[in-house]
Amino acid sequence: MTEAPKKRGRLFYKFLFVFLIVSLVPLGIVGYYLVNLSQVTLNRAISRDQEALAVGFSDTVSSYITNFRNVLFDAAHLEDFSSMNAGKQQALINHVMQLHAPFLELSVIDSGGQETVRVGRFVRDNKLRDFSNDALFGKVMKTGEFVGGLEKYMGSYPAITMGVQIVSSTTNQGTGVLIAKMSLTGLSSILKTGFPEVTHTQAAVIDTNGFLIAHSNLKEIYKPDAKLPDDILKILLQNDAKTGGGEIILDTGEKVLGAFAEVSELGWVVYIQRSVSVAYSASNEMLKRTRWMMLLVTVFVLILGYAVSLFITQPIHALREAAIKLGEGDFDYLPDISMPNDEIGELAHTFMQMSESLKVKTAEIMSAKEELERLNRSLENRVEARTRELKSAQDELIKKERLAAIGQMASVVGHEIRNPLAVINNSIYFIKTKFNASAAANPLDPKVTKHISIIESEIRQANGIIDEILGFARTRELNPKLTHLNAYMEDLMMSYPFPPHIELVKKLAPENPTVNIDTDEMTQAVRNLIKNGIEVMPEAGKIFVRTEVAGDMVRIDVEDAGPGIPKETLEKIFAPFFTTKARGTGLGLAVVKKIIDRHRGRVEVTSVVGKGTCFKLFVPLVTNNQNKQQYK
Repeated sequence: MTEAPKKRGRLFYKFLFVFLIVSLVPLGIVGYYLVNLSQVTLNRAISRDQEALAVGFSDTVSSYITNFRNVLFDAAHLEDFSSMNAGKQQALINHVMQLHAPFLELSVIDSGGQETVRVGRFVRDNKLRDFSNDALFGKVMKTGEFVGGLEKYMGSYPAITMGVQIVSSTTNQGTGVLIAKMSLTGLSSILKTGFPEVTHTQAAVIDTNGFLIAHSNLKEIYKPDAKLPDDILKILLQNDAKTGGGEIILDTGEKVLGAFAEVSELGWVVYIQRSVSVAYSASNEMLKRTRWMMLLVTVFVLILGYAVSLFITQPIHALREAAIKLGEGDFDYLPDISMPNDEIGELAHTFMQMSESLKVKTAEIMSAKEELERLNRSLENRVEARTRELKSAQDELIKKERLAAIGQMASVVGHEIRNPLAVINNSIYFIKTKFNASAAANPLDPKVTKHISIIESEIRQANGIIDEILGFARTRELNPKLTHLNAYMEDLMMSYPFPPHIELVKKLAPENPTVNIDTDEMTQAVRNLIKNGIEVMPEAGKIFVRTEVAGDMVRIDVEDAGPGIPKETLEKIFAPFFTTKARGTGLGLAVVKKIIDRHRGRVEVTSVVGKGTCFKLFVPLVTNNQNKQQYK
């Protein structure tokens, strides 16, 4: 029999309708308000930025003119100018013209109004002029300076006339006037650099009469009737505000965004203009993208509302049946049945029963699981601790058994080998005595002497091996005493027979630390390290002996410049009877470690193959307020 198609109940459509109303209506209202607010705010910000740009360029224009006025002012106050020496003034003016290209013409006028020096870039007639009745000359002599007099120099270049009073450095009185005509094309270059054509922005500077001083398009400057459009001039010249800006509709119908700012002290006006379509392009692009985003969000909300409604309502009936089964303890069955309407209340009641049952059972299971895990962890920790203790005890037992065996062996060696060695040594002494007595009559064969020396050397070698074995095996009571380390190390190094090919380098701690050591055993440890270092440098080398205070410990370094110890060997060097030498017992470093351990210290070693090895012996530091330490 064919299964009847599933129908969506009224709850689905109710939920979908409410979801869409709650989501889309506030979103649409807020989105519309925010989009318009953002556009208005952004357009205002763009207008303010353009106005700020006009203010900034007005300061630039003012600084440009002020800088060149200061050049004239500084020159006019030079002693060579105030002396009114025409030759010196001519040289200084030429120098100023070379340094500052904008100056087109410079003239010096004495206090009587007679021109004494005249230099110009395009002046062909060098005839000196009379300025006694000139208003500009009189104003400069009266006020000290003048900036104005805009004109088209030679009919092409916009220029300005400046004048400063020449002041005597001795009398501080005016002795003449320095007048200059300065080209303003530099301002146009500044505007062109700040507003290139690619920005679709025009900038200009005008005076109070509408005279076009500078323009970002240089072609505009060189026109005979160069000026801004009348509709723009009308707005700029009739406005009393220092700065301003906004949208302007030109006579051609084009809508532009304009901004202006007055140049301080000069009365000029900087005007910046951009097409509204260009100026508000970012705002329009933002509005366009926002609208697309709102559309996408609307579509997304529609899809999401449908999916959420379907997701929430579809499983309600199935969840009810599942809740009943789960409450009975059947966790494997999850029915897939069509969902009728208005079952949420019954589902909630049934689900609460199921959740309580699950809560109790789950709590019991989790409690039992946690207790089991805790017991497992406790058992594992105990097993690990006992295993470590067992292994440590086993290692200690093996070590004690080995030392006991070595002690028994050392006793046998000391008794059974040393006696024959003593007999051999006495016999050699007797033979040498006989040979020396008869040496005058019968000279001794050199080979015999050589072999006697070999026998003596081997006897010493054998005795040394016996001493090492006995020294490692025997454990006598430690006899520590307070010792000044520096004096002790000096005596030790002085008494050690260093070969001629070995250089000793020592550096002792300036604190002269005090340690509580058995000097006999510590001497044996340090001598063993020095002896090993000398043996690895048969031809030439250095032995470094250093002491240093390291916290609550004192460190004694014995370093050689030998071939170093490979990494795989470094881990075994303190093991008894381990050696890499052709001859030796392998007990030298084991004795060192045993001695330092008995002193409650530690041994560290660093080695670099091809550079050398450094042994570091750490022993406790004794401070002034500490009593003598007792060692067992």
